[in-house]
Amino acid sequence: MIIFAALTYMFYHVFDLFGEWVTPVDHYRIPEGHAVKVFQAGDGIKSGEMLGDRLRFYFWYGE
Repeated sequence: MIIFAALTYMFYHVFDLFGEWVTPVDHYRIPEGHAVKVFQAGDGIKSGEMLGDRLRFYFWYGE
């Protein structure tokens, strides 16, 4: 029983280290490079285009 508990503990930590190695450090960090904000209120809005239309387009096409 002690060996089983020790091996389980060891495998847990091995998988935890592997998970940290595979995933990025911070999912919510501020992007760098040519990142663009999804909403730029007042900037780049075409004439007659409403904010709701832009939101619907974003969810429909994922852009």
